[in-house]
Amino acid sequence: MVARIFRPAKSAMQSGRGGRGADWVLEFAPQSRREADPLMGWTSSNDTRRQVRLTFASKDEAVAYATREGIAFEIQEPKERGVAPKAYADNFRFDRIGRWTH
Repeated sequence: MVARIFRPAKSAMQSGRGGRGADWVLEFAPQSRREADPLMGWTSSNDTRRQVRLTFASKDEAVAYATREGIAFEIQEPKERGVAPKAYADNFRFDRIGRWTH
């Protein structure tokens, strides 16, 4: 059973980077597919490790836990957001590519 260690992305409802925390998560890959109950329509699975979600303060702690417990894992590094510096004065530059619309 393979687990993945990753840092979750911020919610779509957040605009800044504050409060995201430095938590790393260890989740197990699903072993069996979910099935719909024919009577009620609820989805269920016999894979109980799908419910386990462990959080760690750093990537090193998560890796140490996985190696200590003998869990095969893969690490997904987070993609850092690149912010291009912008200035309001760039809207009025002489060599502006787009036309001024108003």
